[in-house]
Amino acid sequence: MKNLDWLKTVVIAIAIIIAGYFVGNMHRIGKQYDRYVQVKGLSEREVNADLAVWPMTISLTGNDLVTLRKDIEEQNLQVSRFFKEQGFTDDELTRGTINVTDARANIYNNNAQQSQYRYLANSEITVRTSDISRLQKALAESTELISDGVLLGSKNTWRPIEYIFTGLNDIKPEMVEEATKNAREVAEKFARDSQASVGEIRVARQGLFSISDRDQNTPQIKIVRVVNTIDFQLKD
Repeated sequence: MKNLDWLKTVVIAIAIIIAGYFVGNMHRIGKQYDRYVQVKGLSEREVNADLAVWPMTISLTGNDLVTLRKDIEEQNLQVSRFFKEQGFTDDELTRGTINVTDARANIYNNNAQQSQYRYLANSEITVRTSDISRLQKALAESTELISDGVLLGSKNTWRPIEYIFTGLNDIKPEMVEEATKNAREVAEKFARDSQASVGEIRVARQGLFSISDRDQNTPQIKIVRVVNTIDFQLKD
């Protein structure tokens, strides 16, 4: 009976030692896991826009609807002819509908009631192309239309042409990789300062890609940017 009690005591003691070892080891591992550094990695590229959209308006006033409609249709043809002479195709030109407004129909606008012209006609034409340089050349030469009596205006007078970059998916993987490498370089510098080394990635958070103009004067050149936030494990 005494031998049995002794055996139970030994088994319990061994169990306590083993449990203590695992608890201590788990605590040590947990402490090591808590040692990490959070850094941000940047990737930035300068790219050229690959799509341009130029929405334009043609405006005419008059007092005879039949004559007004005829005149604005003729001007639509003039504008279309101008862009085709510049080398654009029918697929790159989109003609909108013609809208006519009766100024005297607005009884609450006294100035409109006294206007010299009763009707205002507006028509829209949009050029959408991937040939950026050709469109910029057409913009510079569009003053020729004014000499022909065509009042051609841009829907956005401050920035007539909208420049777009559509190739983001093609450069995404490389930029994510570049941002990750940049983050690791930052983490390694931090680790050296704290006399540690960088281990594996603990948590990675990919930031949103942003596309902006390089500056106000060159909207056709874009800056693509992404910032990743990454937690790196630190080890001795």
